[in-house]
Amino acid sequence: MKSQLKTIGLAGVAVFMAASLIVYPDQALEASIRGLNMWWEIVFPSLLPFFITAELLIGFGVVRFIGVLCEPIMRPIFKVPGVGSFVWVMGMASGYPSGAKLTARLREEKQLTKIEAERLVSFTNASNPLFIFGAVSIGFFHNPTLGLLLAVSHYVGNAIVGVIMRFYGGHEISTYRHERSLFSLRRAFEAMHETRLKDDRPFGRLFGDAVLSSIQTLLVVGGFIIIFSVLSKLLFLVGITEVLGAFLAILFGMAGLSGELSLPFISGLFEITLGSQMTSTSHATLQEQVMIVSFILGFNGFSIQAQVASILAETDIRFLPYFIARILHGVIASTLSFFFFQPLYVERQAFHQHETPVLNQTPLLTFEHWFHWIVQIGPLVTIGALAVGAWLLIYNRSNRNKPLS
Repeated sequence: MKSQLKTIGLAGVAVFMAASLIVYPDQALEASIRGLNMWWEIVFPSLLPFFITAELLIGFGVVRFIGVLCEPIMRPIFKVPGVGSFVWVMGMASGYPSGAKLTARLREEKQLTKIEAERLVSFTNASNPLFIFGAVSIGFFHNPTLGLLLAVSHYVGNAIVGVIMRFYGGHEISTYRHERSLFSLRRAFEAMHETRLKDDRPFGRLFGDAVLSSIQTLLVVGGFIIIFSVLSKLLFLVGITEVLGAFLAILFGMAGLSGELSLPFISGLFEITLGSQMTSTSHATLQEQVMIVSFILGFNGFSIQAQVASILAETDIRFLPYFIARILHGVIASTLSFFFFQPLYVERQAFHQHETPVLNQTPLLTFEHWFHWIVQIGPLVTIGALAVGAWLLIYNRSNRNKPLS
């Protein structure tokens, strides 16, 4: 019976999508183009270098080196191996869904148990600083001072989620070899050398595989961004978003929040960029806007969650712990932004009013400069990378089909 209901539900969603696309073709096309622009201008060029570099670092054993060194830190705090530190840092630096991809990759390498991978993926998918400072703080709110408040709430909340998730799985009996808790550069180097020797691929092959794997992952990510951009628009056009928004406005009113935040909140549940932008233009107080944006960034949005689910589906890592962690992250980050609003925004804003504008905003405007620079060159990087990926596929297939001499 449960399987039949699932079949009916999935079929219903597919029929709804098809019918809505027929009724609203122009609006669906507009939403599709918006998602495509976001993917090839920002997501693809910003994530591709991180994905390729991560694959190379794993192949050369550098991640194993970091894992041995960080074992005494990551194991007691987060109950994951030391290699989790690499995934955590890369996830914060490059943004979603890097943490999921790297966790899945390390699971394939047998450097994580299933439970450890589920713990790790729950707190290593974060928004990158470029998006928080450049797009949200400066681009949407036009307020550089707000970036620090959003970033601290987001990343501290993420760390708290990691500490909470260490209790997930109970006292797991691991069949994998744990590193000794003592710090040792010699053991770290030996582990790195051993890992590199196990991967007997030459550098050219390793680099080519890294490029292909990264491009394939980002193509899937692009598909999810586009389809959820269209789905979010269709839900608004058929009135479902308004119905949910009216119900949510009542709940927000009971919680002391402005009812105007209900529609931006629902949009943010599907796609964080649109939700953050709509929140910044609402007539709610700035503190309420920050709390909603903090929740949206922590929740990741169904679009990113679908990307993560697609990546995890190729492994035995379950999606549910990640989803529960996203709710926790949203609630914790939103709560932190409420308590940090006074010291990290109000007091800093008053302090910076006595400084010169150049000294006040130069570091944060750097994020805006980089963000707009990526948007400008992003399409060229995406087209070039796709061309290289196509050439590598053709080259690999032609070599595979060559007869042995």
